[in-house]
Amino acid sequence: MEVVLLSLALVGLAVLLLAFNIVFRKKPFPNTHISHNKNMRKLGIVCAKTMDRTEQKKAREELKFKNLTIAVPETDKK
Repeated sequence: MEVVLLSLALVGLAVLLLAFNIVFRKKPFPNTHISHNKNMRKLGIVCAKTMDRTEQKKAREELKFKNLTIAVPETDKK
């Protein structure tokens, strides 16, 4: 039982020390999202969702679905 209590106390102390700046100094948690990082934007690095969205848009523009026609089966023609 003593080992469990000691391990819980050590884990609690470790968590408290890791969160020291956030809890006691009220510093905001650092934003690690790619789209909010100025240096990554300068390098042209974007997140996977943004990259997928732009690639899907390029693919749609290349295919130009407006020029497609629907084939009518021979039995429907009269």
